[in-house]
Amino acid sequence: MKEKYYSAETAAQFLGISKQTLIRYENKRLFPAARRNTLNGWREYTEDDIKKLRAIMGRTR
Repeated sequence: MKEKYYSAETAAQFLGISKQTLIRYENKRLFPAARRNTLNGWREYTEDDIKKLRAIMGRTR
């Protein structure tokens, strides 16, 4: 089964933060670097990535 990838905008919505905050946290190394799409260079997140980011933020939902 092919894994589903979410954009930075969608991942940020799941986390309850803005896209800019998500990118800022990554740049400050509070979050690990996101996977990049090989065609356009955009950040991509899996459901597992989003769960890990929630845990880093101390959120369980």
